Amino acid sequence: MTHILAIDQGTTSSRAILFDADMTVRSSAQEEFPQHFPRSGWVEHDPEDLWATVAATCRAAIEKAGNPPIAAIGITNQRETVVVWNRQTGKPVHNAIVWQDRRTAEFCRELEAAGHGDMITARTGLLVDPYFSATKVKWILDHVEGARAAAEAGDLAFGTVDSWLIWRLTGGAVHATDATNAARTMLYDIHKGRWSATICDLFGIPQSMLPDVRDCSADFGTTRPDLFGRPIPITGVAGDQQAATLGQACFQPGMMKSTYGTGCFALLNTGDTPVVSSQRLLTTIAYQLDGKPTYALEGSIFIAGAVVQWLRDGLRIIREARETQPLAESADESQRVILVPAFTGLGAPYWKPECRGAIFGLTRNSGPAELARAALESVGFQTLDLLEAMRADWQGDGQTALRVDGGMAASDWAMQFLSDIIGARVDRPRITETTALGAAWLAGQQQGIYPDAAGFARSWALERSFEPQISAELRAKRRDEWRRAIQATIGVCS
Repeated sequence: MTHILAIDQGTTSSRAILFDADMTVRSSAQEEFPQHFPRSGWVEHDPEDLWATVAATCRAAIEKAGNPPIAAIGITNQRETVVVWNRQTGKPVHNAIVWQDRRTAEFCRELEAAGHGDMITARTGLLVDPYFSATKVKWILDHVEGARAAAEAGDLAFGTVDSWLIWRLTGGAVHATDATNAARTMLYDIHKGRWSATICDLFGIPQSMLPDVRDCSADFGTTRPDLFGRPIPITGVAGDQQAATLGQACFQPGMMKSTYGTGCFALLNTGDTPVVSSQRLLTTIAYQLDGKPTYALEGSIFIAGAVVQWLRDGLRIIREARETQPLAESADESQRVILVPAFTGLGAPYWKPECRGAIFGLTRNSGPAELARAALESVGFQTLDLLEAMRADWQGDGQTALRVDGGMAASDWAMQFLSDIIGARVDRPRITETTALGAAWLAGQQQGIYPDAAGFARSWALERSFEPQISAELRAKRRDEWRRAIQATIGVCS
């Protein structure tokens, strides 16, 4: 029993990765699922699609590896996305409302106007924004016929995607989450380590709906025997960005990582101290082991890899994501096309949910190459915004290098631009599947198969470093161009 199965349930696809005793990938499987956009700014998933793709990819990964004995399962997931289901039937009462969804923006403004923002931030570390789970749950209770009455009767369960998967994997035996996912709901007091009755009452959310909160390495039940041939313990859970922080071995205060998936998320480990941000960053839980939370500052970009999907599915100027690098390399250097990809609003440090995307600097000669370069550069520019905000908030000693992972981290061009624009070294690990690796490590160390944090940190291996190659003057010029574009975008949307 030396294999660990990691479930990585993301925003656009579900993956299952099987790791052996040396934390080496033995097999993997991935499956995309449909995205639903009922209105502008609304994003939904069918919860049954999430479950079906997870079950299918798990079975496929196990079969590819020759059905080895599996000691445990670790789960990592898209955070903040909301599923509400009936406890008796197990059926969702509405589509999952995705973290990108902005339908509750007006309610968030009402909360701020009523003076609740400071209280919510003080308890949860989060800003009042549609990004987080709480207002999405309220929306479902308010808009699905009979939902509020059923919730008040104790018949409905709420969960982020990890809770939904645990429920289905265990056949409804366990309704639980971990501290990192709980910390992203805007309902959890990260200082007291419990659901906030005050905030639940403010949103009209019965606490009977909420899952039990556990450490990231803990007993989350066992799978139904019929799913994978025998019961398998679930012993590790963390939200995707926290799992990536673990997978990057960012265990020491001051260490930073940035993950490039659908969105981009930068986390800075601040140790046992929850740092209050003056730069509109989030104070969150990086991980919780043995009942002790480790905190982080986080900056969230809503659109990173999704901008490449837009090039593919919206503009249809590429067929595959990998085509963006050669296109960017062939772009006309004399053109300064800047893309602000605020397709679902601007995240940190601006927090402008009403904003939408904009392109600046187009000429008659602008084409697919210039748009591809602008798309990749937009991710580097947005990361710069996050890191500068973190540097302003964090007074402790920190590493000068940024550890990167996720799909876009595979692009040498994008990572070189990132290093150039932030003016710091960018380190890419040998294993870029750090999100799944973090979930696997949580499950494996709980079972005594994988080493402790110190031992795991020693196993982290560098694949390549990127050093800044442009002058300070050019860097400052490009930063100024980006900031003018951001301010113009905000001005149009105000």
